[in-house]
Amino acid sequence: MVLLAAAVCTKAGKAIVSRQFVEMTRTRIEGLLAAFPKLMNTGKQHTFVETDSVRYVYQPLEKLYMVLITTKNSNILEDLETLRLFSRVIPEYCRVLEESEISEHCFDLIFAFDEIVALGYRENVNLAQIRTFTEMDSHEEKVFRAVRETQEREAKAEMRRKAKELQQARRDAERSGKKVPAFGGFGSAGMTSVSSGSIISDTIIEPEKPKMTPAAVRPSGPSKALKLGAKGKEVDNFVDKLKSEGETIMSNTGKRSSDVSKALPPPVNVESVHLRVEEKISLTCGRDGGLQNMEVLGMITLRVTDDKHGRIRLIVNNNDNKGLQLQTHPNVDKKLFTADSVIGLKNPEKSFPLNNDVGVLKWRLQTTDESLIPLTINCWPSESGAGCDVNIEYELQEDSLELNDVVISIPVPSGVGAPLIGDLDGEYKHDGRRSLLEWCLPVIDANNKTGSLEFSIAGQPNDFFPINVSFVSKRNYCDIQVTKATYVDGDGPVRFSSETSFVVDKYEIL
Repeated sequence: MVLLAAAVCTKAGKAIVSRQFVEMTRTRIEGLLAAFPKLMNTGKQHTFVETDSVRYVYQPLEKLYMVLITTKNSNILEDLETLRLFSRVIPEYCRVLEESEISEHCFDLIFAFDEIVALGYRENVNLAQIRTFTEMDSHEEKVFRAVRETQEREAKAEMRRKAKELQQARRDAERSGKKVPAFGGFGSAGMTSVSSGSIISDTIIEPEKPKMTPAAVRPSGPSKALKLGAKGKEVDNFVDKLKSEGETIMSNTGKRSSDVSKALPPPVNVESVHLRVEEKISLTCGRDGGLQNMEVLGMITLRVTDDKHGRIRLIVNNNDNKGLQLQTHPNVDKKLFTADSVIGLKNPEKSFPLNNDVGVLKWRLQTTDESLIPLTINCWPSESGAGCDVNIEYELQEDSLELNDVVISIPVPSGVGAPLIGDLDGEYKHDGRRSLLEWCLPVIDANNKTGSLEFSIAGQPNDFFPINVSFVSKRNYCDIQVTKATYVDGDGPVRFSSETSFVVDKYEIL
């Protein structure tokens, strides 16, 4: 077998990525690939075509072709086996078989192609070995890095210990009124002062900042060792310049925002009294039916930004019949809430804290009742001669909900190529690197209660579990809402804004 080149091209013969294993000019390979679509006979099942000088062995990849160009006297059976290995390599590096994805991972594919063929001849490797070779994982390198990191940590610890000793000695000398001793062995007081100063500056930038006193001995001439904060000012000036140009700068030291704020944008019109109704669901089901555990945690958070509206009460409408456990904030009048479903402070003369998020009411629902599952997922994998035929269905059981950005993630076997999709409601994405098939549905509501996905792929029934589900919703699962806000003194209404979110913490079918 003499393999001249391996390429991924479009149906028009445009080369996306090509690897030549013998001396060949770019004009030559582009001419061969441009002639390839014209040589194919439509309607026939052959996977190769020949010219007077070369043979094309190819396999369709959705809208693309995987093409091997060989000599005419090569073994066609070996060529077909090599082609299958090439076709299995591509989904390992490209999530979708599209031109943009192939171009993005072109170097990864070329490195993998080089592991399959050397100087035109097939290497005796399989997919797992190719993955190992291209990762270039080295045990010696890991050991070397671990040793180096250990040495660096020890050096830093020793530096901090020495710096603390020097600082302690300086403080002791200053308390007793003696001359500050020089700590060094270079024979020069000026050199010693600079070196000790540089060590102290290293400790100053450590997390624990000791109180500094003016040094009794200063080095002669300019010294950069004691010039602190210059780099920080430069960074701040650069960040300010970016902000003035309209760039959005994310702070590394800030707290990570909640999942709710990532999932749903905040409302545009926010009043001085703003309420957030947030819920998270954690659910685990068995693949053969049966709810193992379901927990819904909810909270109403109040934020007041105007002291005129600090002394208010919230009227809550609780129409839930699922058996919730409600709990109010310790400063909220529990008797008033139990009797009238009104949230108010125990001391009506006090105001709610300004510019702070205060959780005034929270609830919890824990159940194993299958009728309370908001979205059921049924997966039916059945073995066939070529692998498995998988049928997945969803059904919305809670008609009042509207679920957005629903993603049902199904694990699939790796190294067997992309699944063959049959009937489909919505869209799908195949992530070959993570071995996942993602079923994407923009909206599931009462008008779109059910849907199904069918696909075929090589594997066993257990390969398609656990299934994970994620979604967001602007309607909460438990029917609890704040309908009105009033002043404590009188029943005058208070304008308020609110936002509701229902998100997934964990939703899996085992």
